[in-house]
Amino acid sequence: MNWDQIKGNWTQLKGQAKEQWGKLTDDELDEAAGERQQLVGKIQERYGIAKEEAERQVDDFAARV
Repeated sequence: MNWDQIKGNWTQLKGQAKEQWGKLTDDELDEAAGERQQLVGKIQERYGIAKEEAERQVDDFAARV
């Protein structure tokens, strides 16, 4: 699924994102609103990982949904 589709379906996909990144709050997921870079930033901040790793996780998520 591409990011335009993810953004359009974010309300439905938010639950799957919550399953993968359980440390993210509902508010943080709402703020990201399907925006790839915002989601990467939130994951990076909450999990304390490098940007490249957060981007890899987000790309893996997009490929699965």
